[in-house]
Amino acid sequence: MERETRRYLKELAYYSSIGLSVALSIFIGLAVGLYLDEYFNTDPLLMFIFLGLGIAAGFRNIGLAIKKSRKF
Repeated sequence: MERETRRYLKELAYYSSIGLSVALSIFIGLAVGLYLDEYFNTDPLLMFIFLGLGIAAGFRNIGLAIKKSRKF
């Protein structure tokens, strides 16, 4: 393969994984919040806190991807 084609495929693989990483960070934050709510009996409080942290982590992943794309 040509060097340019390999670089293009590598970038395509990286950017296609961004959606998965955003969804996983939100899901993990929600799951941790639900588990801690059950453990400490603080029904919706910790779920909302960790859901917000998961969303923030998802946006951070998007920001890092944008920063990396500007580097090329």
